[in-house]
Amino acid sequence: MPGGGAEIFEGKVRGRLCPEKISGERWLEVMETAHKLGIKTNATMLYGHIETYEDRVDHLFALRSLQDRTGGFQAFVPLSYHPKGNDVGGSFLSGVDDLRTIAVSRVVLDNFDHITAYWIMLGEKISQLSLLFGADDLSGTIIEEKITHAAGALSAESMTPEELAHMITTAGRIPVERDCFYREVKS
Repeated sequence: MPGGGAEIFEGKVRGRLCPEKISGERWLEVMETAHKLGIKTNATMLYGHIETYEDRVDHLFALRSLQDRTGGFQAFVPLSYHPKGNDVGGSFLSGVDDLRTIAVSRVVLDNFDHITAYWIMLGEKISQLSLLFGADDLSGTIIEEKITHAAGALSAESMTPEELAHMITTAGRIPVERDCFYREVKS
């Protein structure tokens, strides 16, 4: 089950960022119920908009606590905010902030097996570097991505398996094809 919609758990920020979505507490309850039913999920955090660093850390510790109780999260996917085309505004983050967020996520979420650097949002070069900062997954090939690009992403809209493998090997890592359950796919 996807884990999108977590955005950021802090109530006032969440109320401004995504007032139409359920509360952060309710999101955690839904995930806990799914985990108790044996349904694995992912977790996300949208960062770099109007939240504080404290809000980010609180979000990570809430995820860590739920993972300690259930073990049901497969991966954490930090999502870098893109400001174009929305009412929140703001500006793009630096690559340094993206890499710090991934590194802190890896340290705090040591009970998560996987940290994903979503290359569509981060761009190819920062995603590649993220493999040296705690990420172990790049989210894979995409046929055609439109949402993040409508918000101003500068990355490619798609990537072939060969291009993705090249990005990984030139970072000094070994590419492994996986399925949606993070099991290796043998070719």
